[in-house]
Amino acid sequence: VSTQSTGISGFPEGSQAMNNNNKGPKLPFPIKQEDFDKFFKGKGGKPSGFFGRFGIGFGILASAALLYNSVYTVPAGHRAVIFHRIWGVLPNTSGEGTHVRIPWFEKIELYNTRVQPREFNSATGTKDLQMIVVHLRILSKPNAKLLPTIHRFIGPDYREKVLPSLANEVLKNVVAQFNAAQLLTEREQVSQLVKKRLKARATDFHIELEDVAITEITFSKEYTTAIEAKQIAQQETERAKFVVEKARQDKLQTIVQAEGESQAARLISEATQQNPYFIELRRIEAARQIAHSISASSGKVLLNSDSLLINLLSPGASVTRPTK
Repeated sequence: VSTQSTGISGFPEGSQAMNNNNKGPKLPFPIKQEDFDKFFKGKGGKPSGFFGRFGIGFGILASAALLYNSVYTVPAGHRAVIFHRIWGVLPNTSGEGTHVRIPWFEKIELYNTRVQPREFNSATGTKDLQMIVVHLRILSKPNAKLLPTIHRFIGPDYREKVLPSLANEVLKNVVAQFNAAQLLTEREQVSQLVKKRLKARATDFHIELEDVAITEITFSKEYTTAIEAKQIAQQETERAKFVVEKARQDKLQTIVQAEGESQAARLISEATQQNPYFIELRRIEAARQIAHSISASSGKVLLNSDSLLINLLSPGASVTRPTK
């Protein structure tokens, strides 16, 4: 151990702390001075030991971190809003691609400018005081030119803050103008009215609506039961009307058929009185039909000719001509 006088801290006092040949401080504890000089300084007085290498590595890492934080990328379908720690939200936005920023001073917030769907359920009352649940589907996107305004006054979660309240408000106002039955029969008109009013309200918050549609209307259980009972009663009424109309048509058919048979009998009677050969003509036609049926049969049939009206030449079959 060196016997040189030391101060309170244990290191050499005054100008003797560093020697003239720039070999670094001398140690008061048992380590060779040459080893410490090699560790602290390299050849020519340049730092090449642990501390020198640590300084170089730290500088490289700091430069890489600075470069990394100076560049940001905006993906497809997005725009970037820049918040400056001094100037606040900047009026211009950045489009797709890679851009440069000032680290720490500028904070980047990405906004999705694509059309995104959102569904809402709203329980509301109709004009005839029926409670229903309307299911609404909205396709929306932000106004890309006014993204800084949206970021300043609403925030990145503007859809969750604005659209639910707007949809609930517009649905209650529109549905209250229609009866429950009109919501089914005039559904397209109701949907168009909701779309028109909702677009007008969303414009105040710089939100663009691409499409608004009513996907489903759910009625209460009691109203659904009443509708089913009404439909059953209407079907029963229509069935009763059909039965009555069928009976009336059957009656008319019977009357017409009876009138036809009566008229046919009268015509046959008149024809028989005017021409006695009319009955003989009918006998011949009947015999021909019977003979045709028997000839077309594949089996053999043995019948009495008298029963088949084929005895056309029998004495009883002849017709006596009237005498003058």
